[in-house]
Amino acid sequence: MFFDIHTHNPSQLGFKAIRSLSIEEAEKIFSTSALGLFSVGFHPWYASKFSIESFGNLEKWTSDNRFIAIGECGLDKNSDTPIEQQLEIFKMQITLSEKIEKPLIIHCVGCFNELLDLKKTLNPSQLWIIHGFRGKPGLATQALKAGCALSFGEYFNSESVRVTPIERLYVETDESELPIEQIYRTIAEVRGCNPNDLYAGEKFYNRFLSNN
Repeated sequence: MFFDIHTHNPSQLGFKAIRSLSIEEAEKIFSTSALGLFSVGFHPWYASKFSIESFGNLEKWTSDNRFIAIGECGLDKNSDTPIEQQLEIFKMQITLSEKIEKPLIIHCVGCFNELLDLKKTLNPSQLWIIHGFRGKPGLATQALKAGCALSFGEYFNSESVRVTPIERLYVETDESELPIEQIYRTIAEVRGCNPNDLYAGEKFYNRFLSNN
């Protein structure tokens, strides 16, 4: 199963992908019977739009069977929102993740020290997947040692792919126009394995989605 752990492509429907929604998109989607699997979170780029009311809506949507993960959420040094505010919003989503026992899809740019410090301090039990990972193998090793999983898309550091254990290596399209199958094949070539050997997505499906 070539499962797409993170996409913004609305054509990815059914049980092959988790489509990441903004709060505004989620308000529309969850008021309908639209098919699909979805993640919703407060992206650090738009942290200034955060409100208690919108967080209450996020909590409400988590009871919908189509809601699979919180995210994308996280930290970004290029956001206009101060890092202190980003951290507070991210912590609220971590707490919610633990409460509802669903994973986090994490966006992190230039804030890995803060991210990994949080992971160590809070010691969460739920899965953290850092999406769109393009960092060097040293950073990948730090994130993996902290207990995170990594998701790779169209662009990636080949050495980071090689140091990531198969069971914690996810594949995504994000905003790419490439089919997920092609990205699986490219990553499999780097690993020197069959695309079907990249089983983390299927494992995720079996763990989090099979009961929905």
